[in-house]
Amino acid sequence: MRLNAKTKIGLVLLAGFALFAVIGPWIAPYDPTERGGDMLQPPSAQHWFGTTHLGQDILSQVLTGTRGVLLVGFVAGVVATVLAVLVGIASGYLTGLAAEGLSAVSNVFLVIPALPLIIIVASTLPGTGDWTIALVIGLTSWAWGARVLRAQTLSLRRRDYVQAARATGEPTWRIIGFEILPNLTAVIASGFVGTVIFAVLSEITLAFIGVSDISDWNWGTILFWAQSQQALAQGAWWWFVPAGLAIALLGTALSLLNFGIDEFVSPRLRACAGTAKVRMRVGFTPVLRREGGPGE
Repeated sequence: MRLNAKTKIGLVLLAGFALFAVIGPWIAPYDPTERGGDMLQPPSAQHWFGTTHLGQDILSQVLTGTRGVLLVGFVAGVVATVLAVLVGIASGYLTGLAAEGLSAVSNVFLVIPALPLIIIVASTLPGTGDWTIALVIGLTSWAWGARVLRAQTLSLRRRDYVQAARATGEPTWRIIGFEILPNLTAVIASGFVGTVIFAVLSEITLAFIGVSDISDWNWGTILFWAQSQQALAQGAWWWFVPAGLAIALLGTALSLLNFGIDEFVSPRLRACAGTAKVRMRVGFTPVLRREGGPGE
């Protein structure tokens, strides 16, 4: 697989966040909960990202909170992807009552609003730490991926090589594992990245509205305290801007990674990215012009 510029940028940004998630609490200059005398101070040489109303160092909070954000995002992504693969491929390949039952279950989860369901489930649980939030998001966010995989499996099960494997008496698990699953790898990877994006945003939303444990630092917790203390009204832009930029950069990295996977999956996108360019004109529909084509 040849990596394009977007994929490389996404991987570099994601690797940087992963590094900070591992070493962030160790390299943080201060304890994120430690109170100091420099209250609500703008960025300075002593506090690069400024301080809160209690004198807490915002840079230390951002670095410490990176681990929780990535932990929830990737654990929820793994859980949701595993469920989507199991339900989607099984309901697409099998026939009869089992397939209809699995399809009905995914349809039920698909029509339920995901974020309100996550809020209700998370608020009723006794503990709302990172692992609990990750499991709740993962267990409620698999339905869309399952529907996509089911549709792809329904198409693949009619292919000649699958029919030949069934005709030779290959067991079902071998057909799914060696004939169908390898052809769904890119789709599964794309669904995983999309689920991670949704999980990160959901976890930050839960922290921002106070559903998750606000004693566990993540970027949503920083925004929660900034909003509750009226940081915007006080002109303390440094309180919420670093966490907002971190969220935007992580979302950009994952989106660029997803774009790269889409180009790998679609030969048409791959061909257009390598041999064509888009000319934008005001008032006209964008057109593709191939290098060395007619009229050049």
